[in-house]
Amino acid sequence: MSRYKRLETLTMMKKIGIIPVFFNSDFEIAKDVICACSDGGARVVEFTNRGDRAIDTFKKLEEFCAIRRPEIILGAGSIVDAPTAAMYIANGANFIVSPLLDEDTARLCNSRKIPYCPGCGSATEIHKAEILGVEICKIFPAAELGGPAFVKNIKGPCPWTDIMPTGGVSPTKESLSSWFNAGIACTGMGSKLITKELIDSRDFAGIRKKVREVVDLVKEIRGESESGSY
Repeated sequence: MSRYKRLETLTMMKKIGIIPVFFNSDFEIAKDVICACSDGGARVVEFTNRGDRAIDTFKKLEEFCAIRRPEIILGAGSIVDAPTAAMYIANGANFIVSPLLDEDTARLCNSRKIPYCPGCGSATEIHKAEILGVEICKIFPAAELGGPAFVKNIKGPCPWTDIMPTGGVSPTKESLSSWFNAGIACTGMGSKLITKELIDSRDFAGIRKKVREVVDLVKEIRGESESGSY
């Protein structure tokens, strides 16, 4: 069972604006990464299902968060079917993210009141996702879909749609400004934020610093664009 209610998670995703995305099979490394992200101001973290027995690492991370770092809202990413989603939900996932839209997964998450952020690539897919109860639609791969212009053109006829791009968003003011000014609700950010170099050198202070910089940039951009209401 998730520790956070659906609306609490969705509100925090939009309030903070960035969701760090990563995978590491080493529990100790993964633990230090999620703590660094939270200490940097990004307490909603997506752990991806991309390695052998990733669920085992996730289970340990969620148990750690529940006892030691309850402020961290941990979710599972790269989930492509309902059975896999069910395993993560049973082990405490607070939200589920997918590179695609799967109706069975949407119904499962909706029935368990778990936020589901599926990857969509068109207005039709976004519409189908919203009919299935999705609040925040991931667009993926965001850069290849058309970048910020895609978001702006979707929100023209569908201003109620909340969009989370993943892929193609860089931790720079220029990149973040273009996306947030186009109207995104939040963004997933992976290897450009939690870089291989920082992981390999165990520079968790560096991860915390980088995350803090990006969180502060988002706040600044929203202040400039006056688009930071939730």
